[in-house]
Amino acid sequence: MQSEKRLEVKNHKELIEAPPSSVICLVSEWLANLDNQQTRRAYRSDIQDFFVLVGARSVENLREISRGHVLMWRAALEEACLSAATRRRKLAALACLFDYLIERDPRYTRNPVHGIKRPRTEYYEGKTPALSRAQAKLLLDAPNLLSAKGLRDRAILAVLLYHGLRRQEVASLRVCDLQKRDGLLHLRIHGKGGRLRYIPLHGDAENSINQYLEGTCVERDKSCFMFTSLRGSKAGRSLSADGIYKLVFHYALQAGIDVAGLGVHGLRVTAATNALENNADIAQVQHWLGHASISTTRLYDRRQNRASDSPSFKIQYEL
Repeated sequence: MQSEKRLEVKNHKELIEAPPSSVICLVSEWLANLDNQQTRRAYRSDIQDFFVLVGARSVENLREISRGHVLMWRAALEEACLSAATRRRKLAALACLFDYLIERDPRYTRNPVHGIKRPRTEYYEGKTPALSRAQAKLLLDAPNLLSAKGLRDRAILAVLLYHGLRRQEVASLRVCDLQKRDGLLHLRIHGKGGRLRYIPLHGDAENSINQYLEGTCVERDKSCFMFTSLRGSKAGRSLSADGIYKLVFHYALQAGIDVAGLGVHGLRVTAATNALENNADIAQVQHWLGHASISTTRLYDRRQNRASDSPSFKIQYEL
């Protein structure tokens, strides 16, 4: 491997060489072990950027990567003015790769990322906008319920806004994921990391799903994906996660909602914020959202950002 001085290159965006196929195969094998498509996509880009920066061009080079390389990469990420969340993710990607290599190959004996200080998670980092109650109602009312597409889209929006699902979780839903538990209809959610969770179905979402499924082939085949394309060559196929994102964006525009920064994740934040504002227990919201850590759930709690809720207004000295 070239010396660690290679990492002193300031304008690393100019380095466009891709690692050779042997390294690519190794990384692809590691990525295939990850469950989430969005995570795989982000981690692939993160690792390729690191390899290009340090000049890693063979599998042998990887065993020479040191703590110094990681520290220099961290400095380069800071110089690029990337957000703390992005820098944390990139370092996490590299740590995850080396954990995999250590487990796979005894020649890897240490993880050079371990012990490297990462940017702190701050409560104000949750920047995804949440809709107001009025905006959420406008969005739910946007689809045309006189068409099959409108019924489907309204059901999707209801599932998102009443249950805070990730877009891939919605895309993966099948009709058989509607299940009765303790006398209540639940959604069985296939979450990140292959974790299953069950969420009671909100009445409005249940009505929307029933209207959509009524009289369609989807209702007769419980193994079918719940939300499918309705026209053209893709009819009957599951909507993709990207397709659900476009659907949300389309109806937000149609409803006249300011869409700056809004996407499916914004509806997830909206659902969590609304639940917390209505006194839902944050630990229950954590499970409901499928978060591994409650610190992630706290990023969705926007109550602390409201000036009207400041402790300043809770203080009383008058008798």
